[in-house]
Amino acid sequence: MKRIVIIAGTRPEIIKIAPIMRRLQEEKSKYIFVYTGQHYDHQLSSQIISDLELPLPDYNFKLKSKISSVQIAEIMTNLEKISKEKNDIILVQGDTNSVLAASLFAIKQNKKLVHVEAGLRSFDWRMPEEHNRRMVDHISDYLLAPTKESKQNLINEKVNGKIYVTGNTVMDAVKEHIKLSEKKSLIQNSIKFNEYILATFHRSENVDDKKNLQNIIDGIVKSNLPVVIPLHPRTKKMLKKFNLYKKIETKNVQIIPPQGYLDFLSLMKNCKFIVTDSGGIQEEATSQFLAKRVIVLRNSTERPEAIENGNAILLQLNQQKISKQLKFEWHNNFKKINKSPYGNGDASKKIIKILKKI
Repeated sequence: MKRIVIIAGTRPEIIKIAPIMRRLQEEKSKYIFVYTGQHYDHQLSSQIISDLELPLPDYNFKLKSKISSVQIAEIMTNLEKISKEKNDIILVQGDTNSVLAASLFAIKQNKKLVHVEAGLRSFDWRMPEEHNRRMVDHISDYLLAPTKESKQNLINEKVNGKIYVTGNTVMDAVKEHIKLSEKKSLIQNSIKFNEYILATFHRSENVDDKKNLQNIIDGIVKSNLPVVIPLHPRTKKMLKKFNLYKKIETKNVQIIPPQGYLDFLSLMKNCKFIVTDSGGIQEEATSQFLAKRVIVLRNSTERPEAIENGNAILLQLNQQKISKQLKFEWHNNFKKINKSPYGNGDASKKIIKILKKI
């Protein structure tokens, strides 16, 4: 096999490439791991690598800027220093600035580009991730779609690369780490509720908009139900900026720091249901090892399969609707769905077979 350069820069990317890296190690295949530094918080980067017992990155960058366009330029410049072999295959996962930067670098250097989790579409142009994933898909040589629906999106757009359906590696990650989480995680000792809702929100369209953020906070607080919020650094910053932080300091809300992957798995497994704007959590919750209902705080989603499967519903950012829906979910037991639309945890094996063909 040619040398594979795996490039990631955020917590979700690391989680989803971890099974691929393990399969490559088992195959004794040559690869290098590059961390771009897009997530600069220790809890969101270094700890996740440690939790998953992954090797340290061969290259670990720190970005100077938080501005998207400047970040992309920085990452591309940094990659120029390390990937000099003409036959390198660049492998990226997802739709972040790191993915776009690495993909642009690959095409400019005439290197083969493999996009894991290709074909996701929200059809919502307000989302920066939608810009990224569309551009990356149209310059990728190999597009590894997680579902038949995402494959069809690629066919409809007439992409140039070769398309494969593999399932989503997040299913592999949950399958591989759920028992380790049960063994190692102590986070439940810190939770003050016997039963709780797990809530996370960090997307720019939600937390950078005062009205949207206030609706989320008011909806959670007015439900008067026990809610645990692992507070993302970005969300905390904006809550304080908009003078909303004190609103969530109530008896029915427990604020905890951002959690590592094993602790977060424990929080997901033991909660009643999840309220989030995360894309990855919509997928993870469909795993047979979690099987949780998810209230998605967004007007659109690039994971429609989770909604069709009965795991998730979209909810407008209206405080009354949020409060009402939380109460409804709390008092109605979600029927467990055992089959995930994102596969059964063997996506990484399929991906390795494809890499061998390249």
